[in-house]
Amino acid sequence: MTAPVIPQRRERLRPVEVDGPKRVLLAAPRGYCAGVDRAVIAVEKALEQYGAPVYVRKQIVHNVHVVSELEKQGAIFVDEVDEVPPGSHIVFSAHGVSPAVVQGAADRDLQAIDATCPLVTKVHREAVRFAKQDYRILLIGHAGHEEVEGTMGHAPERTILVNDPDEADRIEVPETDALIWLSQTTLSVDETMETVRRLRARFPHLQDPPSDDICYATQNRQVAIKKVAPEADLVIVVGSANSSNSVRLVEVALEYGAKAAYRVDYASEIKQEWFEGVATVGVTSGASVPEVLVEQVLADLRDAGFDAVSEVKTAEEDLQFSLPKELRRDAQGNVDERALGGRIRD
Repeated sequence: MTAPVIPQRRERLRPVEVDGPKRVLLAAPRGYCAGVDRAVIAVEKALEQYGAPVYVRKQIVHNVHVVSELEKQGAIFVDEVDEVPPGSHIVFSAHGVSPAVVQGAADRDLQAIDATCPLVTKVHREAVRFAKQDYRILLIGHAGHEEVEGTMGHAPERTILVNDPDEADRIEVPETDALIWLSQTTLSVDETMETVRRLRARFPHLQDPPSDDICYATQNRQVAIKKVAPEADLVIVVGSANSSNSVRLVEVALEYGAKAAYRVDYASEIKQEWFEGVATVGVTSGASVPEVLVEQVLADLRDAGFDAVSEVKTAEEDLQFSLPKELRRDAQGNVDERALGGRIRD
């Protein structure tokens, strides 16, 4: 595979005099989670096994660089399955799909490969199970997000979406003793629990899900940036605008004491004026961001005099997920020995 093309800045960052030594606090964990790694490998292996083109419904993960690199290898990203030629191979993204999308692919005789993150699949199964038990489900999440659309599609008649804490104060819920909440996996932990608190104030009989729906990687990245933020004059989060967990990291950094925080897709988007009065820079990345993009940020920060980098580690991650069953063997039928999910990938 060719080296990824990363936009370069036109002018190098310049050092700015500040009181005290300059340093970078590099949050860990950061970057690729197991579900993202699995999904990206799924597209790469589908291209290896079946050849280009392989179609992908929506962005496989919410990162413009990853999508661009997969497009160069022959992946074609579409909004809906009816854009795919009958009989083609299609990969469902890490965010999951509704049963209606699965049926639509089958109706077009598409060879579907489901790269839904197993942690999202868990939420889907919970929604189906509780709907069958006549629960009313309050789904905490963001309208329009693919994961929310997929989860609601598994129990559309029983699910009510709650976008944020303020909406919890005004939603209308049919009278029932069987009421439970579920959540999108990539939300802010603090905001989600505030939403639950407000919901329970109105509906004391509201039940909790059997286990936490917010994924381990989202929580770990938020915990790490919470530790970095109080010491940071500036926090830089690498991640795309449509990445819910990346956007949340900016919000969490500001909430926990960072004087300023910005999200960038690439190091070239970092602005010189951000460094006035800045001695300590915090750096992290969302769960769909390859480490090479963080390395470019660190390289550009060195130009600005930030040579000292200390990693702030709050957790170890070693979780791996098996590939979709269609991709667990190579073209010769041998079991694939490639590491699956959970590592930081370039």
